[in-house]
Amino acid sequence: MADDWLPEDPFVNPDDPAAAERERRRLEREERRRQREEGGGDAEPKQSKPRRKWGKRKDADEPVADAPKPVPAQPAEVSPPVQPKAPAPPPVPDPAPPKPPPPPPTPPAVPLSPDEEFWDEPPASAGEESDEYAFTAPKASSDGPSRGGGRGFFAALRRHPLRIVAAVAALVVLWFLFALFQPFHGDGTGTVVVTIPKGAGVSEVGDLLDSKGVVSSSTFFQLRATLSGKRSDLYAGRFVLAHDMSYSAALDKLSVPPVKKTTTVTIPEGYSRELAAPLVKEDGLSGSYMKETVRSKYLKPAAYGGKDAKNLEGFLFPDTFELKPGAPAADLVQLQLQDFKRRIKGVDMSYARSKNLTTYDVLTIASMVDREAQLESERPLVAAVIYNRLHQGIPLGIDATTRFAVHNYTRPLTESELATPSSYNTRTHQGLPPGPIDSPGLASIEAAAHPAKVGYLYYVVKPGACGELSFSKTNAEFEADVERYNSARAANGGNSPTTCGQ
Repeated sequence: MADDWLPEDPFVNPDDPAAAERERRRLEREERRRQREEGGGDAEPKQSKPRRKWGKRKDADEPVADAPKPVPAQPAEVSPPVQPKAPAPPPVPDPAPPKPPPPPPTPPAVPLSPDEEFWDEPPASAGEESDEYAFTAPKASSDGPSRGGGRGFFAALRRHPLRIVAAVAALVVLWFLFALFQPFHGDGTGTVVVTIPKGAGVSEVGDLLDSKGVVSSSTFFQLRATLSGKRSDLYAGRFVLAHDMSYSAALDKLSVPPVKKTTTVTIPEGYSRELAAPLVKEDGLSGSYMKETVRSKYLKPAAYGGKDAKNLEGFLFPDTFELKPGAPAADLVQLQLQDFKRRIKGVDMSYARSKNLTTYDVLTIASMVDREAQLESERPLVAAVIYNRLHQGIPLGIDATTRFAVHNYTRPLTESELATPSSYNTRTHQGLPPGPIDSPGLASIEAAAHPAKVGYLYYVVKPGACGELSFSKTNAEFEADVERYNSARAANGGNSPTTCGQ
């Protein structure tokens, strides 16, 4: 060993019982090693080398001083030779008990390696383990399999069923949050044009987007709109969206006012050319709607029986149309005529033809039905009154035709207006007027083509019944209905008594 090694272990606590116990065991091992070396026959005992001791002995109170350098051994003092004496006679042995057999010879000591000499540890013999570093394996638990293993996990779940419920609940919550917030969802693919109606609520918007395939769930869309505080921020109008969008992406699109790239024009049912023209102008179309609706290359009234038609009244189908901003009125007229030609193909005209009526005649009847009947269920009844009066040669007496002739659609008709000589005055002229008085909708056209099978000849507005009509077959019944109407009108200060609740 080098002389510069410390004579003691600087990391050993001299008061530690474990360190004292290790020192005691080391001394015992050293003593056993010395005994083995001495019992090795005639071999010269191996001179032990001075070793440095790590740590302190149990009884040491002061730190061990540095080990002194080895001093060469001094030769022993030679004594004068002693003359040998004559051998004495062997003593007579006393009787003694037999000696035990000698112990088996101790095997020669195995030379130690430098490392072993440094640590003062002999090689362990077979079957012998150092008790200084002995490790005792933990005993197996008698409660069952270890919890760390797969079996232990399921056994723990069986012992605690509430953990299963908690695990399932956690999975459900994770799925719900994943489906609601869609962390890995994109902005969708393709293009979907969606028109959000004015006044539509978030539930209607969600259902519309779900039906178009824009979002995967209307319910989750409404919930996301609520959580994000955008329920009242959704705009109406035309939006260009995508298929399978995330809820947040769809909400972001609908929360920004749409760029108006088209002009929407709506022509209501029962509106004449004269009433529709101001609407067309307000929507920003260019040109004169009245001029463009006199004739068109897209439709000839004569093809439908209107040989004497002076304009396209009745053929301009009422609907909602989208055009480019500032488009000419002629484009709207073209769309209306094309819409009419497509819709009229689905109407069965066989019954009207059996009464010698043309498609143009059906349109004329339908235009009167659209102005007279306010309830959907009464359209076929009003058409039946017209058919029955035509069949019996009774003037129709429909004031809506007179209003069309004198251009009075809202004010009460005066005596002079009721006496107008116009051929549209069905009080003074028998039969149908010269042509339609407005653009009827599909429901009125169907009612005019298939009137109800009833014998009514008269009708008058029923007072306080929200536009409902009173139908009668005889003149006496009709006069009684008229008296009730006039009395209610007089009680209402001369105004129409058709307001609901009165």
